[in-house]
Amino acid sequence: MKINREGYPTIFCVALPLIVILIALTFCTICFDWSWWVTGFVDAGLAYLIFTIFWFFREPKRPHLQEEGALFSPADGEVVVIEEVEEKEYFGDKRIQISVFMSVTNVHINWFPIGGRIAYSKYHPGAFRVAWHPKSSEENERMSVVVEGSRGAILYRQIAGFVARRIVSYATEVGKEVEQNSKCGFIKFGSRVDIFLPIGSKIDVALGDKVTGSQTILAHLPENK
Repeated sequence: MKINREGYPTIFCVALPLIVILIALTFCTICFDWSWWVTGFVDAGLAYLIFTIFWFFREPKRPHLQEEGALFSPADGEVVVIEEVEEKEYFGDKRIQISVFMSVTNVHINWFPIGGRIAYSKYHPGAFRVAWHPKSSEENERMSVVVEGSRGAILYRQIAGFVARRIVSYATEVGKEVEQNSKCGFIKFGSRVDIFLPIGSKIDVALGDKVTGSQTILAHLPENK
């Protein structure tokens, strides 16, 4: 199982001490005749926690899909919002918002939903409401990125949730050309990604759908006129 590079510091700081404790408990049981069932229960719990940490930072191997006009999901998770909204940060007009909620069991890598040029990139410090809260999109810690593609521009927003307090973005260089479904960042522990599309886009998912980052098409953008 490949581990994403963002997991190395966490694994070192958390998993390593747990492994040391696990070995120490086993050693004490042998040397001081501690109850095996108690030690075994604790060891099993620690081993499960270590596995969970490694599992959280997993990086699955997936086909690198690309399709002109298609907007792919930037994250694994569940579609929790599909609605027309007023996008105030960059476009200042009406857009279709699609939001994908990532639970702690999902892969937490994020991918560029379209290819093109980074036109805008801004980090916003903020609160840590639960990620499904409607106000989290504008009040939580977040990273907003606009990508200009062949069919216009879209904005995606990485949002930290109640547990997630670390957003990593690889889209901080304005003017940089990026490839569709290449990695654009990582959010640690349960969170959400909002995508703002042009009005007239054809939506290909429904509320409650489970989607796979870089694999599921969320929508097709309207052709330029």
